[in-house]
Amino acid sequence: MNGFRERGLAASGACLTHELCYRYGAEPSNRGAAPAMASTRRLAAILAADMAGYSRLMGVDEEGTHERLKAHFGQFVEPKIAEHRGRTVKNTGDGLLAEFSSVVDAVRCAVEIQRGMKDREPDVPEERRIKFRIGVNLGDVIVEEHDIFGDGVNVAARLEALAEPGGICISRMVRDQIRDKLHYPFEDMGEQSAKNIARQIRVYALRPEAIADLPAPIAPPPATSISQPAVAPRLSIVVLPFTNLSDDREQQYFADGITEDLTTDLSRLENMFVISRNTAFTYRDKPIDTKQIGRELGVRYVLEGSVRRSGNQLRVNAQLIDAGTDAHLWADRFDYDAGDLFVLQNEITSRIANALGVELITTEAARPTEHLTAFDYILRGRAARLKPNSRNASTEAIGLFEQALALDPQSEDAQTRLAGSLVSRVMNGLTDIAGEDLIRAEGLVDQALAASPRSALAHFVRGELLRAHGRYEEAIPEYETALALNRNLLAALVGLAWCKLFAGSLAEVIPLAEQAIQLSPRDRGIGHSYYLIGTVYLLQSDLDEAIAWFEKARSAIPTTPFPRSRLAAAYALRGETERAAAELAEARRLDGGDLFSSITRLKAFPGAWQGVPKIRALYEPTYFAGLRKAGMPEE
Repeated sequence: MNGFRERGLAASGACLTHELCYRYGAEPSNRGAAPAMASTRRLAAILAADMAGYSRLMGVDEEGTHERLKAHFGQFVEPKIAEHRGRTVKNTGDGLLAEFSSVVDAVRCAVEIQRGMKDREPDVPEERRIKFRIGVNLGDVIVEEHDIFGDGVNVAARLEALAEPGGICISRMVRDQIRDKLHYPFEDMGEQSAKNIARQIRVYALRPEAIADLPAPIAPPPATSISQPAVAPRLSIVVLPFTNLSDDREQQYFADGITEDLTTDLSRLENMFVISRNTAFTYRDKPIDTKQIGRELGVRYVLEGSVRRSGNQLRVNAQLIDAGTDAHLWADRFDYDAGDLFVLQNEITSRIANALGVELITTEAARPTEHLTAFDYILRGRAARLKPNSRNASTEAIGLFEQALALDPQSEDAQTRLAGSLVSRVMNGLTDIAGEDLIRAEGLVDQALAASPRSALAHFVRGELLRAHGRYEEAIPEYETALALNRNLLAALVGLAWCKLFAGSLAEVIPLAEQAIQLSPRDRGIGHSYYLIGTVYLLQSDLDEAIAWFEKARSAIPTTPFPRSRLAAAYALRGETERAAAELAEARRLDGGDLFSSITRLKAFPGAWQGVPKIRALYEPTYFAGLRKAGMPEE
């Protein structure tokens, strides 16, 4: 039996029967909003836009300007991009970046945006109107998770800077492509020098006056090329605006808050592509056709829901739908007493995000795939970690992550997950080469953090690694960093709680464990959090509370021996010797080895009683004294 196993149970908490605890939530590695992939190149039409006079208008009316700009983006600009088969890559605060597969679509979209903006604020004085500058370029771009890069993007940004407020500038390549297709009066501005661009750029400008003379935009013709991928990204989703079913229509703000927070929380799940809130809200109060939405936005999944408040009762319903088949994959209902709505909003969105993380991983991993990529292997490895904890499941997951790393040696996701799986099997006594596993894991997680220092998952795994070495005080800041980067990483909450126990901070343990239970109350590994809370009460000699929590742990994780041994000690200390003896016998049977054969053997096993002196002192008159009364011999 490996000497790390009890440390793994105590330290891993609710993660033992899970996908290395990652299913509790996930990290926003590289903003985590698109499927993990190696950098790819493609030819794209790039539209760069920003607001002219942003600083001046913000200085005059910060809040009002911000709200007006947000409304323009959400109600007009982003829907217009989608209408012309484009994709909003990112919002930069005072501007945005979009890409199109058709340069004709990109230019037509830019013109219709500028023409439409002239009619959007008729009552606002000219000097306070919001105006955009737009640049359009055609070029080769590097596509990474939630962004695009390259010279093509840089040129688009420089063209935007050269445009007049309300005007558009395009490059020669764009002009050549649209010359016989779009008859807008672009003026040749000649060769222009642009910042950080070595060569001069031939620039063509469409002035605001010329745009004002154009007719109001009409619907674009049927698509001849589509900007969305033929196959939607594997983990792609849109959160539709939650419906307010309350009698009080003013409660809409709470439903909107749920929608916005869910969009944010889901974007923190690793490799998740999430449609922006502004685009999602264009579907408010419209008939829902999930297949059409999936096609329009290029996503595989649609999340919809409702909020109803009646007096002090609050009910939130949510359901996940496959946009390709219209099949309902998951649904849940959350009932609360309406107290602090801000706290409730955070709790509800975190619980839904955690549940969806599991559902999406298992669904995607089960999809048949002819040619497996590194990402396919990662998905399958994560699904393997959701299986009941065993040597076979651990070996399967590690093998799948190894295959992912072989296909993509620079994949931080594969590095981190492989490292975490190696540490997990060490702490759970599922390996005969613990030392080698930990050395390999350390190298992998160091690589991942060097490439992605803000990876919550990598910080979590480093915390696990330090805890496996018994370096609890050093592990604590790693878990805290992981939680600061991703508040929904419940595995980090549980790991932090165990390290607080090992380090002697007993008063901080139960609140952390209760927070984990609150955020994932139907979790398959919840019994380990029960076990942790019971351990604290046992060390404090509160036998009634300890027994209540250990009994809950026994029911939740019936094949795990350690809660049984704790329960045996608690029963014995309360004088229930027959029940104590039965639980000790069951712990021995489940263990299958000699761990529970004697006090001496148990004390030699790494566990919480090898923490700080304060904790070791608490174990002697509680856990060990109870086991002696239950019939465990000294030697």
